[in-house]
Amino acid sequence: MTDEELEAAIASDPDSNFPLDEGEWELVIPKKQPVSIRLDEDVLGFFRETGPRYQTRINEVLRSFMKAQKAKAKAKKKTKE
Repeated sequence: MTDEELEAAIASDPDSNFPLDEGEWELVIPKKQPVSIRLDEDVLGFFRETGPRYQTRINEVLRSFMKAQKAKAKAKKKTKE
């Protein structure tokens, strides 16, 4: 597939909302830090049963919680102002 064909295919995809010009996007690779964490057996078992990349899913759940807490703190701060 040529670059032109690829760009045409992307442009015709209704789910594609990505800019095609290199100046309009950037690659972000999150830095991972190895840690040792103790989880309850049932929690770890649940995530392992979901298949490969279960650690990524655990990270996504923790990130979601983090964002919710930050939003809650920001909203609380606004109400005090």
